[in-house]
Order: sequence, then structure tokens, then C-alpha cells
Amino acid sequence: MSSVLVSGQSELSLAELPMESWMSELPCALWDTPLYHLAIPGSHNAITYCLDMNDRSPVDLMQPDLLQKLDKYMKPLIRPFVYKWAITQEFTIKQQLDCGVRYCDLRIAHRPNDSSTDLYFYHGVYTTLTVQTVLMEIREWLDAHPKEVVILSFSHFLGLNQELHMLLLTTIRHAFTSKLCPKTEPLTLRNLWALGYQVIVSYEHTISSCHSELWPHIPYWWANKCKAEALIEEFEHRKQHGRPGGFFVTGINLTEDLKYICTHPTESLKDLVMSTYPTLLGWVKEQTPGSRVGSLNIIAGDFITESHFVPTVVTLNEKLLKWSS
Repeated sequence: MSSVLVSGQSELSLAELPMESWMSELPCALWDTPLYHLAIPGSHNAITYCLDMNDRSPVDLMQPDLLQKLDKYMKPLIRPFVYKWAITQEFTIKQQLDCGVRYCDLRIAHRPNDSSTDLYFYHGVYTTLTVQTVLMEIREWLDAHPKEVVILSFSHFLGLNQELHMLLLTTIRHAFTSKLCPKTEPLTLRNLWALGYQVIVSYEHTISSCHSELWPHIPYWWANKCKAEALIEEFEHRKQHGRPGGFFVTGINLTEDLKYICTHPTESLKDLVMSTYPTLLGWVKEQTPGSRVGSLNIIAGDFITESHFVPTVVTLNEKLLKWSS
């Protein structure tokens, strides 16, 4: 196991840090580095561990018309395929945070024909857990880990009108209260710790400009590939053009199309991910965080508890220490 030299002293490899508290355990040489220059592990479609398996739950309205029609008339045949390819995470949000995830991709929806104002997450189908329930679970976890910081990216907002957006904003404020970091603050661990801020909310909607606690949308590099080599090639091309100025996500999540699913009827998304993780994580190990052209920031994946994904990403921050020593 490699060790890091800081000011002439040998430190533990960052891979050996307890992942549930890796931010609070980082060497002090990184406390003044902006979070958007650190390597941060993220969870793609973080709340798909609780998709509604009840056949009465509709397929989400973003799915192709063909799939919606097939689901309507051939549900017993179609639904198992939907679930096998829609689940991207198997562990609860608290378990993901315990594993070291600090960026969560949260896709919000209001169920069609639902007379209540309850909001859910969705990917293929809707979740059983409400947004309010999950946010309160995150709040409980943060209370127990006062020096960890999470980035919550709210997006998609399927079926939300202005009233529901305001309800969601109220839910966010109620859940996190004084932990919400306003977008005027310098995003270093030292500053966030001093002020008690633990939650950065990115909100992919125009209302974010009207509210101090809603940070703008975080760009997500999505390659839309089902082969690891093609995904890597796409990201290497993007890196040549430089990184965005603030937070941004490199999503090493593979994307299967209908053709791939139909030609691999016995497989699941997890099978695809696990078979490609050695190649993808080999590429991740070669990456560098920081401000330079070609550097990465948040790296998000599927089934993030597998294959040492999180420690691999966290360990990239050693490269920043070597530069500063």
C-alpha cells in the first residue's frame, strides 16, 4: 500500500481511511482546497434500491412510447426486464453514505394520477420511498457525521408544477435547516466546518437563481455508451477541452439501449457493470483531481459499494498532496 509524504512525514494512504468519515480524516493540507478540485465519489441514480415492484405502479412517463404500451398490455413479461435494468444501486442511502459516497444523483417525480402532493424518485418506475423520507434519513446521517459534506443534485422533476417545486424547496429547507450551504460561501472543508454547513443542493431548474441555498445545475458528463472502452474514449476526448469551472460529474455509468437488452435477455445492469468495473476503475486510477486541464472532480457510478469504487476515487486526492508537498 502506498503512503503519502506530507511535509516530510509519512501518512497513511487515503485508501486506508474509514470511508464513512473520509472527509473529516483528510490531511489538513487539503482543508483549503475547494471541493470542486477534490476527487469525490458519487452515486448515479442514488435512490433506485426501493423501486416500486407493485404492478399497479406505472412505468415513468419518460420511457419510450413503445415500452409504455408493452408494459400496459404485456406487464408480466415486460416488468422483470424493467427492474433488472432500472436498479442502479442496491444499498440504502445511509449505507451508501457509510461507504463514502458524497454526491447523490436525485431524480424527482410526482406520480401521474396521484391526488396527493407526495414526491418520489424514479428510474424506469417510481420509488416506494418519498423524497421527504429519504431527505430525513440523510439528515439523520449528517447529524451523526458532523464533518462530512454531501452534494445533493436534484433534477428531472417529472410532473412537477410550480406549486410542487415550492413544496420540494420547503421540504429541503425543513430537512437540512442550518446545514444548507448558501451559494455565496467558499467551498472548502475548513470554511464549511467552521460554519456548520454540510449540504450543497444543486437544483436543475430556473428557480435556483431565486433562492440563495439552491446552487445551479452541476454538469454531468454522460457518455451514453454500453462498452467501457467507448466510454473511456469519449471522456478522454472531453478532457482535452478542459474541465468546467465549478463542480462537475464524470459518470462512469454505462448506458444500455433496447437492442442491448433484447440481445442479452438473461443479463441485468449489474452484470454489465460488474464485468466492466475492472476496466473502468483502471482508467479512474489514472485520473487526477484539481484545476488543471484534464482533471476530474466528482466521479459517479452504479453499484458503488462494489469493486472498491469509493476508495479508488478518494485515493486520487493523494495526487494533490504530492503537488503541494
